[in-house]
Parts: sequence; structure tokens; C-alpha cells
Amino acid sequence: MTTTHQGSCHCGNIAFEVEGAIDRVIDCNCSMCRRRGGLLWFVPRGAFRLKTPESALSTYTFHKHAIQHHFCAKCGIAPFGEGTGPDGSKMAAVNVRCLPDVDLGSLDVVHADGAKY
Repeated sequence: MTTTHQGSCHCGNIAFEVEGAIDRVIDCNCSMCRRRGGLLWFVPRGAFRLKTPESALSTYTFHKHAIQHHFCAKCGIAPFGEGTGPDGSKMAAVNVRCLPDVDLGSLDVVHADGAKY
């Protein structure tokens, strides 16, 4: 079922909404995801809407600089990232831990070996 989810960082400085059905999430073990502990849901960029000014975003990139990992400079939470999918389409990687209406225990979690890249 397609739903519109409201999300934010801890302090609310970054707020967004994202539309879609969460069918599965990715638990990646790359050096970034392993430390941050996010569960990522990849959606087309058009399904994601930032509700606060882009100036609220701090951004970090590493390795191949393919994903812009956005985080809040005030509270430190990383609610989403942006990049390009394998097919060239714009994507958002939403940290479902930042979607308070989602039952984390009900999610289908797929483990991704991002450490090998």
C-alpha cells in the first residue's frame, strides 16, 4: 500500500515527506552505514519532498562520491541521502529510522555487503 510518510531529523531542523510502500529496507555494512546504523529505503527522487530549506542540510560524501549523505548540523542525525540509481535515475535513500510511523520490527531487512566496494 502506498503511503505518505512524514520524517525528520531528531531536532526537526530537517523535515521531509516521502511517498511509497516500504517493501524492504537495506542494512548496509559499508564504513558509513555500519557506524551510523541507518536502515535505508530507496525511492525515486520524485517520491521525496524536502519540507525545510536546503540550507538546513549538511552533506558528506566519501569513496566514489556517488551518494550525498545529508545530515543535520544541529542534532547530527542523517535522515536521507541522494544519488543516482544503477539505471541513471535520481534516487533518495531514506533512513526509515527517521520515519516515526513505521514499525521497524515489521520490515523485511536485506543485508548488503557495501564493505566490498
